[in-house]
Amino acid sequence: MKKNKKEKSRLDDVIKAMRRGNREGQQEVFGPGFHSTNRIHRSKKTYTRKAKHKGNDVD
Repeated sequence: MKKNKKEKSRLDDVIKAMRRGNREGQQEVFGPGFHSTNRIHRSKKTYTRKAKHKGNDVD
């Protein structure tokens, strides 16, 4: 029984170390703070009032 717990704790430690390393790598690339990994693909037809999104028709 103890052997099984020991193996599980090692696996948990490995997973934690990998996550920590991945997080540190992301912070080196993107800087500190939260950055989403998946962004929603917006349709061209999605309405927005901002002038910068309206295209060439802006005066």
